[in-house]
Amino acid sequence: MTRIEELLREYPVIDGHNDLPIAFYELCGYDLDAHDLAGPVPTLNTDLPRLRAGRVGGQFWSLWVPQDEHAVLRTFEQLDFVRRLVERFPADLELASTADEVEAAMKAGRVASLMGMEGGHSIGESLGVLRVMRALGVRYLTLTHNHNVSWADSATDEPVLGGLNEFGEEVVREMNRIGMLVDLSHVSADTMRHALRVTRTPVIFSHSSARAVCDVPRNAPDDVLETLARNEGVCMVTFVPAFVSAAYAEWVEEAVTKARQAGLELHGPENRAEVEALVGRPRPEATLADVVAHVEHVREVAGIEHVGIGGDYDGCPEFPAELPDVASYPVLFQALADRGWSTDDLGKLANGNILRVLRAADEAAG
Repeated sequence: MTRIEELLREYPVIDGHNDLPIAFYELCGYDLDAHDLAGPVPTLNTDLPRLRAGRVGGQFWSLWVPQDEHAVLRTFEQLDFVRRLVERFPADLELASTADEVEAAMKAGRVASLMGMEGGHSIGESLGVLRVMRALGVRYLTLTHNHNVSWADSATDEPVLGGLNEFGEEVVREMNRIGMLVDLSHVSADTMRHALRVTRTPVIFSHSSARAVCDVPRNAPDDVLETLARNEGVCMVTFVPAFVSAAYAEWVEEAVTKARQAGLELHGPENRAEVEALVGRPRPEATLADVVAHVEHVREVAGIEHVGIGGDYDGCPEFPAELPDVASYPVLFQALADRGWSTDDLGKLANGNILRVLRAADEAAG
């Protein structure tokens, strides 16, 4: 691992999506005294020692809240949590919202802490709220989460608009103007295509993988990846088992159907044996090789300048066995190095591509 350790010292990982805020809320109501992130917190995928071990230089902290009438208020509470988190650990974390600030934080040996809102419901159909969120440091908006908003279709809901409506187009244009990244994870393929037609600046997928490798709606089709390359954007490949392993995704689909028929809630590890008995076979394991296949497919279709990493740690109950937490990034980079990736290409994957996109948005804003 010596080469990888040296590489990631020079090119620390900038990860596109981590759900620590909502995970910490569910664990202890945002109480930073209840669990000290300066030491191991085994119930989470993320703490400061593991961020260091994973050579993380920048992290987009996800601001995700339920899609209800309190969404805007709760998003502000999550924004407050991230700011308090950074204030609690000033030697380890530093708020950043521009490419220059990210690079300065990494140079100082701190984890650049960026924020991204996960779902258009967090702006409450208000461009004013969108602008205030950007002024407070939020760097991207995922246009939808698992359900449609009034102005954009989600990948996992019944399509209504076939993409964006007029207000959705206005949201994208205003995001371009204020330097907020358009995040196309979670949106329908038609919304992806529509947003790519409207945007004037590079977009991101903060935590998505390749649909050609694992055919689920949350992943990006090849034609979208080709358009993404022309847009100069970046697809940050996720580690979520249901999005990287076709066998896992098929098992989950069958499990959801059978659990619903049996009146059983499909939670996660706590009722795993019961659900596996319903399906009649164990849940398949997603692997490091599955993630590698997605990274290499995005590279093949979109090009090396358009692939990044968005693990989605603390956002789902389990991950590939070789990639269990934020300390795992060197394992992925070693696997890619073993497959012949050059130092330059690994550096682009680690942080070069997303820094380029951030800088392009910074320069276009105004």
